[in-house]
Amino acid sequence: MSRLYRYFFIYFKECSAPTVESFFLLLLSILVLESADSLRFLYRHFISQWTEKSLNVFYYICSYAKVDYSSFMNTTVKIALSLIPSTLRSQPVLLCIDDTMIAKYGTKFEEVSKLFDHAAHQGSSYLHGHCFVSLLLCIPVWKNGKIHYLSLPLGYRMWQKTTSKLALAAQMVTQVMPEFQSKRTILLCDSWYAKQEVTALVEQFEHLDIVCNVRKDTVLYELPPKPSGKRGRPKKYGKKLSLEALSLSEQRIGGYYTGVQMVLSNLFGERRIFAYVTSTEKIGGSRRLFLSTITPATLSLFCAWQEKAPLNQTGMDGMLYVPLFLYQFRWNIEISYYEQKKFWSLERYMLRSRIGIEQMLNLITILYSAMKLLPYMEKDFSEYQTESVQEFRFYLSKTIREQLIIQTFVSSLENQIKSSDIRQLLQQKVLSFFSHTQNL
Repeated sequence: MSRLYRYFFIYFKECSAPTVESFFLLLLSILVLESADSLRFLYRHFISQWTEKSLNVFYYICSYAKVDYSSFMNTTVKIALSLIPSTLRSQPVLLCIDDTMIAKYGTKFEEVSKLFDHAAHQGSSYLHGHCFVSLLLCIPVWKNGKIHYLSLPLGYRMWQKTTSKLALAAQMVTQVMPEFQSKRTILLCDSWYAKQEVTALVEQFEHLDIVCNVRKDTVLYELPPKPSGKRGRPKKYGKKLSLEALSLSEQRIGGYYTGVQMVLSNLFGERRIFAYVTSTEKIGGSRRLFLSTITPATLSLFCAWQEKAPLNQTGMDGMLYVPLFLYQFRWNIEISYYEQKKFWSLERYMLRSRIGIEQMLNLITILYSAMKLLPYMEKDFSEYQTESVQEFRFYLSKTIREQLIIQTFVSSLENQIKSSDIRQLLQQKVLSFFSHTQNL
């Protein structure tokens, strides 16, 4: 418990002592009960046994306490970057942005609305609830002699009709980028976020690159022709390219026929980028388009030591496709959504205000990230580096319950009446034990 307190204190060090205590009890209750169904549930079954504070105190700190939960992302990034091994400091870190929807019944929740559900999880194309934009960080660590990227959710922001999801995503990336200083960072996103608000971040931060899936009808141009020496302004763009004009490789790379070409696009202005096209068939078949601002040669070491390296059998020619295979790490954010919804009660919040809901979701997020970071911070927990987050949470929950039982037992011994009764009972047990051994 003292280790956990020291870890979470970093997030709330600007708060008053009573507020820090309340937040720690709230986090501890989620960990011990392995659930966050509601504040009332957490209070009744855990918090009320260890404090005289009322339930309203915990409702208050979620919705009205002066805590900047957006700074939780920066704190998690600082902790994560400090854990990267010295041998992997030259490797890039990855940022993934996406959004997820949570169905809520009723109209009492602030900002609840009818949303289009492209996956149709409820059997309908529309969902009544909230939409959240989130950010996920992947850092390199060693695992069985290969580079393994540890994925850590950083935070959630509720989408409101006054601000677009693109603007929210850009704000979240802008907030955490100063923590990376000059470290190479690669942003991964799907076609929804490959728009001007997000792509413009590449020009704002020198050490930031992007690999994104884009719509098939995105306009591409060849590189501008060399100056002809004639009068007039030279062309900024070459000929317009079609998706079918990009030639594919002779063999499959990572299960797809792949083509690559340096191009220009309105999404990135005059910056030269790489366009990747993939297809399941050599001739015909559905094609997908990806854009990357990364020079492939700078990532060759990454490819050679990657835990899942589909390019190891392709030789040096395959190194050209390394940025394309970085995109597979974007799927880690979907895994994070699944685990937090299935095992961490991300969907079960019962708070009404937007601030309270965001506070609760971000508390669950830092707790979830802690379960991934602590095995790399504490040697006693190192065996859980290869286990699931849920296994480590169960171990901590079991250990904390045992510690609290012992603490309760010791505190009861301080009472004279109780201690005398227990002392007499222990004496009887000891005497009976010795008499039994003498008879033997």
